[in-house]
Amino acid sequence: MTLFCSPTCVYSHRTRIVLFEKGIAADIEYIDARKPPEDLLALNPHGNTPTLVDRDLVLYESRIIMEYLDERFPHPPLHPMDPVSRARARMLVHRIDEDWYRLLDEIENSSDKNDLKAKKTLRDSLIAAAPAFASRPYFLSDEFSLVDCTLAPLLWRLPALGIDLPKQAGSITAYARRLFERDAFQASLSEQERNLTSFAEPLTA
Repeated sequence: MTLFCSPTCVYSHRTRIVLFEKGIAADIEYIDARKPPEDLLALNPHGNTPTLVDRDLVLYESRIIMEYLDERFPHPPLHPMDPVSRARARMLVHRIDEDWYRLLDEIENSSDKNDLKAKKTLRDSLIAAAPAFASRPYFLSDEFSLVDCTLAPLLWRLPALGIDLPKQAGSITAYARRLFERDAFQASLSEQERNLTSFAEPLTA
């Protein structure tokens, strides 16, 4: 099994977290997403990351890869076992992608890195959700899940993006620290991601 990924891509990062949470033996190939190598293009004509190759199977959408890994290696489970809870978790990941990852993509792809509109929108949206981060040890759950694998890379990047959280969002800070302290999260970081920030640094203003 091989995972082709960018060392800075947030979507690649969340798939790596799943690999390490599961303890899956896989080769991680870091590539320059702007110049994908020929062997990747032969497998995935789009050349995008992450791309997972498992024998004859090629997957190149992070949510599909994450769910495939969870089903292919069922222990420890990162999705609830019952259909209703599993569907709710999938909806949470979808909402996070639509509401927060969309803004993150907008910020990272903006030609004007000083444009504060998307940053303010993301910050305000996270603050509004602070009670949800406070309700349980993990995001709306007592167990670590694919939802947390999705949130962790986004929260890790906030300081590097110049997005600070106020003291009233302390529940998000506490939640983020719980995720960042996990061995799998630390193992998932590329060198470039490790240099973005440190969980020892304050996430609040």
